[in-house]
Parts: sequence; C-alpha cells; structure tokens
Amino acid sequence: MTSTVGSAARPAGATVRMTPRQKLVLTLLLGSQFMIAVDFSILNVALPVVGEGLGFPLARLQWIATAFALAAAGFTLLFGRIADLFGRKRLFIGGMALLGLSSALGGLATSPEVLLVARVLQGLATAAVTPAGLALLTTAFREGPLRERALGLNGALMSAGFTTGAVLGGLLTDLLSWRWAFFINVPVAAAVVALAPALLTDSRIVCKHRLDVPGAITVTGGLLALVHGLTRAGESGVTDPFAFGPLLAGLALLVAFWFVEQRSAAPLVPVRIMRRRTVVWGNTAGLIAFATETSLVFLLTLYLQEVLGYSPLATGLAFGVLGLGTVVGGMLGGRAIGRYGSRAAILTGGAVQAAATLSLVALGTSGGWLYLLLAATFVGGVGNMLLIVGFMVTATSGLPDSEQGLAAGLATMTQQVGITLGIPVMSAVAAARAGSGTTPDAVLSGVTVAVLVNSLLVLAGSLLAGRALGGPQGARGTARATR
Repeated sequence: MTSTVGSAARPAGATVRMTPRQKLVLTLLLGSQFMIAVDFSILNVALPVVGEGLGFPLARLQWIATAFALAAAGFTLLFGRIADLFGRKRLFIGGMALLGLSSALGGLATSPEVLLVARVLQGLATAAVTPAGLALLTTAFREGPLRERALGLNGALMSAGFTTGAVLGGLLTDLLSWRWAFFINVPVAAAVVALAPALLTDSRIVCKHRLDVPGAITVTGGLLALVHGLTRAGESGVTDPFAFGPLLAGLALLVAFWFVEQRSAAPLVPVRIMRRRTVVWGNTAGLIAFATETSLVFLLTLYLQEVLGYSPLATGLAFGVLGLGTVVGGMLGGRAIGRYGSRAAILTGGAVQAAATLSLVALGTSGGWLYLLLAATFVGGVGNMLLIVGFMVTATSGLPDSEQGLAAGLATMTQQVGITLGIPVMSAVAAARAGSGTTPDAVLSGVTVAVLVNSLLVLAGSLLAGRALGGPQGARGTARATR
C-alpha cells in the first residue's frame, strides 16, 4: 500500500503542490529532525566548560559525545524495524518524550555519571525518532516531486542543524550556561509531543511475524562495538587493544548478522533489500558524504583554533557560512533530482564538494586565509547537500510503505556511522602527519594532508556510487520512475 496523502491523480505537467495539512506535517517532522541534528554538535564547543562544572577528568570528556553516538548509531536499525512492526507514530512520539525528559535530566545533572546517563538516553531517543520521523515523511509523500522536495528540505535542515548546534552551543555557554544546551530541547520536545497525535497519520504495518531477536542482537552489538572501536582508534590508534578488539568483534558480529538474516523467517533486514543496488550504493554515497563533511568541520576547527587562534564561539560562527551552503544545497537538491535524477545529484554534489575541499589545501597561517575557508565551505556545503539528498532519495526509493521504516533506519544508521567514522579517521591522518608537534605550522601540516585525503575520498566515493548506479536497475531516473 502506498500513501496518497494529498497526492490524487493529476494531469501530466501539472504543478504538484502540498496541501495545508502536508505543510503542517512537514513542519512538525522537519522541526524534530532539526532539533535532533542540533543535539549532535551543541555540546562540542562547551565540553571543556562542562568538564570543569561537573569535575570530568580531561581523558573522559570525549565520553560525553561518545555515549550519545554509541546509543544513536547502535540502535537506529533496530528501532527502524520496530517502527515498521509496531507503529511509526507511536515510536516517534515516545522518542520525542524521552528526548525531552533526558534533556531535562542532563541540564539538571550534578555528577558525571548522571550526565552520561542523560546522553545515553538522548542517543536512544535519537535512534527512535530519526528513522520513525523519516519513514513518516516518506510515507506522507509518494515518490515524485513532493517527496524529493520534502527530503531536500529534511537533508538541508539536518545538515544545517550540525552547524547551528555549534553556534548555538557557543552562544548559550557564553551568555547563560552549558546547561541550556540541554534545557533548550525541553519546550521543543513538549510542543512536538502535544501536536503530533493530531497531525500525524499512523503508518503501522500489520505483521504476524515477531521481531528478529538474533538479528537485532548481532547487528546492534556489532554497531556498538564498531562505533566504540572507531572512537578509541581516533584517540590512541588502531593498535590499541581497546580499539582493535572492539573493531574486530564488531566486524565479526556484522558478518554473523548477514548469515543470521539469510536463515531467518522474518529477518530484521531482508537479504534481498541488502542486495538492491540503490540501497547499497545509495547508502555508500551517504556514508561518504557524512564522514567527509563532519570530519572536515573537525579539521577546520583545529585550523581556526590552533593555527589562527580563534575562540570556540568565533569558530562556531565561522561555520555559519557552511550551514547557509547546506540550506541552499537542500533547496536545490529536490529540483535537481526531479530534473536530472538522483545519480546526477550524487555525481555533481561529490565533484563540487571535492573541488571545494581541495582548495583548502592552500590555507596558510595568516588570518587572511579565512576568506578562502568561508568561500570553500559555502560551496562545499552546497555540493555536500546535493550528495546527501541524492543519497536519501536513492536509498528510500522503489520500496513499499511496509519497508520504509527499514529503509529509513538503514539511511539513518549510515548517517550516524559516517559521522562517527569520519572524525577518528581524519584525526589519525592529521596526527600522523603532524607527529608530536603542536606549533601552528605542525598543526597546519597535519590538517592540510587530512584535507587532501578528505577531498580524494569524497571524489572516489561519489564516482564509484555513480558508476554502480548507472545501469538499468540503478538510480538513473529512480526519482522519476513512479511518476
């Protein structure tokens, strides 16, 4: 069954417009997804202040971010399938309520332990809300111009949310307190929980199968171990037993998951879906997009603070240009896909992002290079968002409504693993180049090499995905296939 909310048959060539109800639904879902994206980065610039306020040892500060990432990435796929089986609307509202409560707990925390519990609960809420919200979005708009427009806006706001989080975190910490980085979520979550029951249409799928428990255990355990290992590897290198062990265990569990799904009567992720070219290569493009852009923000943060001497607040404000670029890219993405197809968006977006990133190799130690950074991050943000919208449309197209929660869960998992994966990898590249040097010249040398690797990675990834999607079963014209 395909959702037809406001999508009655129209004459060929007619302009497709959203109904007033669809606009309200879109506003509600985009607002919640934007808030989730803000949560990923709002504490980053405030970590030292949080550590001082609660007595966090310096070595444990990173767990404020890691506790969130572990829960968010590890449980997303599971919650995406739970949404399909037991109700997306129900899971979405429950997740938003949990996000509001856990944010209040974080703002009131008086010890490191309480704060970490709050961050884990925020991560679990994110793992529930993001795939459920995306599935509600894709089932509210059938494949075609409206869904492409909605996904473009969703991608733009989510990407802009990461940048907004950095700016907002700096402002709240400087003007009020780091606690307001938590408290600001509470009224927004309350408003969504109050409005969602009346606005959202439940898309629960009636299914006699039980949840695939062995599959849920292996994939969740594998993702948790993988994210934990990647985080430790970024701190101390892959040879660290506390990094290598979890990485090995994570890969083993994910391989086991593949075999479990082949034998399961009701698999968490049907093998036939994992063999779809659009799902595999669409998510590959998304992984590259999120890993490269979020890690680039990390590298440029090092450059702005360690080389140019900017404050955390000034650094956050500098990334406002990147946020503007992603909004522009999101607005263009849906139209570009409607006209040229999602494969073209992936190829063009990857090429633009790679070229803009490559120009940053020229950065120097004087403040005058800030203009290059601002121009390159704006253009790169446009390209990155074209790539992300292409990924979203490709990875969720051609599947029935009964599997949209699963597709959304896969796409969200890709996003969160990419965010977690990129920073440790690029940090390791920069550190290997800089060695033990901490002077501006040494830091700049490490950042420059990592930026070059970042540019080559996004170019190679988008070209590979575009080539794989070029066949008759690929994404060429996927966005137009059902019109």
